[in-house]
Amino acid sequence: MSVDISNLNGGILEAPVVLKAKDFETDQDVRWCPGCGDYSILKQVQTVLANLGKKQHETVFVSGIGCSSRFPYYVETYGVHSIHGRAPAVAAGLKMANPNLQIWMITGDGDALSIGGNHFIHLLRRNFNLNVLLFNNQIYGLTKGQYSPTSEENKRTASTPFGSIDHPVNPIALALGCDATFVARSMDRDPTHLKDMLTRVDQHRGSSFLEIYQNCNIFNDGAFFSFTEKESKPANCIFLRQGEPLVFGKENEKGIRLDGFTTQIVDLRTDGFSKDDLWVHDERDQNKAQILSRFFDNMHDEGALPRPFGVFYQTDRPCYEDLLFGQIEKAVEMQGEGDLDKLLAGANMWEIK
Repeated sequence: MSVDISNLNGGILEAPVVLKAKDFETDQDVRWCPGCGDYSILKQVQTVLANLGKKQHETVFVSGIGCSSRFPYYVETYGVHSIHGRAPAVAAGLKMANPNLQIWMITGDGDALSIGGNHFIHLLRRNFNLNVLLFNNQIYGLTKGQYSPTSEENKRTASTPFGSIDHPVNPIALALGCDATFVARSMDRDPTHLKDMLTRVDQHRGSSFLEIYQNCNIFNDGAFFSFTEKESKPANCIFLRQGEPLVFGKENEKGIRLDGFTTQIVDLRTDGFSKDDLWVHDERDQNKAQILSRFFDNMHDEGALPRPFGVFYQTDRPCYEDLLFGQIEKAVEMQGEGDLDKLLAGANMWEIK
């Protein structure tokens, strides 16, 4: 993807084509319900791909099944619309086959955390160098509104007319439990924050996990309005920024402090505390990331903790494909020394009489 700009001494100088967000749009009609949060996510992903200088022929979008999984049709790159819950297996296989590919895996709360739960956890723990975007709308949208693994308790749907008795999965806590090396959260209705998180996701080397709160305006409208609407957002959201204290409220008048491992909401105007007394966010602190992931379970209680958005945790660990190819190189160096028959026979022998 280049264009000739001049000829010097018989040689051709080439300048790379600078792609725009529009270059990552396909000719396919986008078939989501009008007003779906997926439109916003698609737009921000296309913008970030252009801003990061991605090349279409080196980028692959892999998805499973669900509303979110139509994503590969709408991004002008290579794409694989795979089968329910198995996108991690396809993405991992592609990464091992060609580690130079830039792989983005698109999934939903049902696709990743129900039928695909086993594949999801092993992808994260193995730490392939790829990006996982989980669109969480707390409902099965494609199959007409059944409760999903992230639906709240007592959720009334067509499949749970008396209310769901299931306890919901906490995607951030699950990712941290899998020792994912990058864990973050954003939302469809904050495009600036979403673009920042998508950029951070791509900058990380390893399995990058981003949960995106996405509104399903047909079957679960308003599930996240307390975090996305102008009036309620300041009181219910806390934005994680490296090296900065945890503050929230319309004028950042409230904060979070730690008393041991116990969290406490304080009012900086009346409680006698300053920002110097507050919890300072450190993306490298796994223990505190675990605590942040639990700013989740009491959202409907009086005095509930605000919901965190941003990077919870980031660390460095060797990528699976690097270790794999390291083993292959070692095996090639040892060529001629191995004995396949001996390896298959093994050291233990039994005589059956």
